[in-house]
Amino acid sequence: MKVKAPAKINIGLNIVRKRQDGYHDLETLFYPLKNLYDVILIEESKSLEIFTDSSVLKTREDNLIYGAVKLLSEEIGKEINVKINLEKNIPIGGGLGGGSSDAAATLIATNKFLNLGISLSRLAELALQLGSDVPFFLEAQPAFGFSRGEILQKARITIDLPILLVNPNIHISTSEAFSKITPLKPEQSLKNIISGFPHPNFWKGRITNDFENILFDEFPILKNIKSQLYASGALFALMSGTGSTVYGIFNDKGNAVHAQQKFSNHYWTKIV
Repeated sequence: MKVKAPAKINIGLNIVRKRQDGYHDLETLFYPLKNLYDVILIEESKSLEIFTDSSVLKTREDNLIYGAVKLLSEEIGKEINVKINLEKNIPIGGGLGGGSSDAAATLIATNKFLNLGISLSRLAELALQLGSDVPFFLEAQPAFGFSRGEILQKARITIDLPILLVNPNIHISTSEAFSKITPLKPEQSLKNIISGFPHPNFWKGRITNDFENILFDEFPILKNIKSQLYASGALFALMSGTGSTVYGIFNDKGNAVHAQQKFSNHYWTKIV
């Protein structure tokens, strides 16, 4: 069985407060990028085997794909033996949710491939054990995320415009970024802003990512990318998640291509 694990961008990210359990309450709009995805292939096997074409992934014990299979094994009370091959296309540590999407795709595909019969609601509970944004990727439809990101409300929004992704090939630790954040409840909720202004034409100056305040100082290259996207004509530009990918939404493909050409080969770029 072959499945696609799509990337996502965050359209806005507000860190509202720190919780007693150590996590943070947030609000964001998860928007899937169906034209950028990792590919997971599951086959029958006599033992659990996980392969990838990326040499950057963590050890087996820390890998979310392994964690997903382990949770399913615990759920059904017996060992799961499959061969999983991951084709990695989403930048690692880039704020695009690649690892979380891989985990969600593994949960869904393994459940279906082996006819485990685990409900979607139960898969969502297992997904949350792997990461706060993993539940979103079980369906990967535009959705507002609340609490840790696991409380989802479907959003009626479609971006029919080219989005240029720019990543300077640096890895940013999500846990370290959260450790430096100062929560602040916004004057107006992200959901209300987007409901009132559903087109990217109106998002500049209204929609923000709280992590930009701290990460732009630590990684000035990210601030430069955002400035360059706006200078190239982007309607709206923002860092996704905790970085390090910055995206720009353009009014047409030609402008997006022209902007893409301004970034050197030292950057990873893609138009979706």
